[in-house]
Parts: sequence; C-alpha cells; structure tokens
Amino acid sequence: MFRRLLLSLVAALGFTGGAGLAQTSDADALFELVGLPQIVAVMRDEGLDYGETIARDMFRAGMTPRWAAQLDRIYDTDTMVAQMRAAFVAALDGQDLTQALDFYGSDLGRRIVTLEIAARASMLDPTMDAASKEFAAEQAQANTPRYRLISDFITANDLIEANVVGGLNSNFAFIDALVSGGATLPGVSADSLLADVWAQEDAIRASTTEWITAFLLLAYAPLEDAEIAELTAFSQTPEGRIMTQALFGAFDEIFVRMSRDLGSAASGFIISQDL
Repeated sequence: MFRRLLLSLVAALGFTGGAGLAQTSDADALFELVGLPQIVAVMRDEGLDYGETIARDMFRAGMTPRWAAQLDRIYDTDTMVAQMRAAFVAALDGQDLTQALDFYGSDLGRRIVTLEIAARASMLDPTMDAASKEFAAEQAQANTPRYRLISDFITANDLIEANVVGGLNSNFAFIDALVSGGATLPGVSADSLLADVWAQEDAIRASTTEWITAFLLLAYAPLEDAEIAELTAFSQTPEGRIMTQALFGAFDEIFVRMSRDLGSAASGFIISQDL
C-alpha cells in the first residue's frame, strides 16, 4: 500500500520547466511571467487529488469533511503562492534578470508558459494522463525526431535526477512526519516505513521519466522543432541554469513543507480512528 501511496505522491509533485536570471527588484515580474501563480493553482488540484488517495488508502472512514478541511488548509492557494514567491525571489537575489525577462516576455516565452500550464492542468484528467503516457511510450519506441528533441531538453536540464531527489525528499518528509506524529500501522515499523522510501528510488525514476516525457511532448506539441531547440539553448546559458536551480529549489521547499504537513495531519487521523 505504501509503495503505491509514495508513487502517487511523486505523480502529484510533477515538473514545470523554465530558465533565466534575476535582480530581486525584478524577481516578482519573472515569477509572474513564468506562470508560477497559475501552476500553484494546478498544484492545489493535484494535492487535493492526492489527499483523497491518502484517505482511501489509510483511513477506515475514507474521505470525510474533516479531512477535506485539512486538505483545504494545507493546499491554501494564497499561502502556497506566497511561499513559492519568497523562495523563488530569495534564490535569485542579486542576479541579473535581463535575459530571462526578455525571453519570457517574448512571444515564444509566453506561448511556452501558456502551453505548460494547459498541459499540466489537462493531465489531471486520468484519461488524458493515460493517453499522454501511451503516446510518449510510442514516440520513445519509434525514437522519433520529436522524442529525441524532448529527450535532449530533459537531459540538458537534468530534469529526471532533480525530480527524483525532490520526490524522495518529499516522500521522506511525509513518512517522517507520519511516524513522528505517533501513527502506527499493523505489522509496519517506523524503520521499515522509512526504508521503503529509499527503496522506491528506481520506481520513482521510472515514474518521473514517464510523466516528464509525456508532459513535455503534450505541452510542446504545437511548437516548431526550432522553437524547442531555442528553449533548450536558452536553458543552457548561465542565466538559464541559475533559474532552473531557483525553480527546483522553490518547488522542493514547498513540496517538502506540504508533504510534512500531510504526514502530520494523516498521523492525527490514524490515531483518532484507533481510539
């Protein structure tokens, strides 16, 4: 059960692309240009779905109004946006934002952001999610030029390993908070739960690779090959690498925080249902 649950958490964490550099005074503008407020809104929906998975898998009573209220608190959009903005701005403090603002302020940059947000939202639909992954598998099997272009982008930005590390950190935060809160499960020790997190690395890598490839193939489908190549080239500039690091840092921070809050809340529910 926990293997399925932890992989569900990884799926809820997802990836979003981006690249650039920033001055603190301009970081808020970049935050808006790369669509992070809209992405956070999608993250809320992903988190609420994951919270329902927790209820089904861990609570005898399943989904309840009290658990729904906890999820609403944990995935409060205003709080998530504020935390994401603070982490993003802090990571870019003192950097030069000019090239990033130019790229994401361009027609291509704006279209990329719009396509990424739309694709992420559409993959909340299980049917679209499955179809996108099936299409990605077919593209990989045929080793199509578009698949190779997307693979080059993924490799250039080290998207798989960065997301695997983020997934492991978030899973650990969830389980650690669950155990620290005093929750116990029949036949499952704290040590075995935490060991199970690290045992999921290969499965998380496979799940991450599948999701990211499907997401990018879907999101960038309307783009020309030359436009994807331009994005990849920009992401490899010093400015692009710094912003990629800032994005991952901001996402990791908020995901770990939410995962820990979920674990603590779930622990309280497990204890209360055992009383």
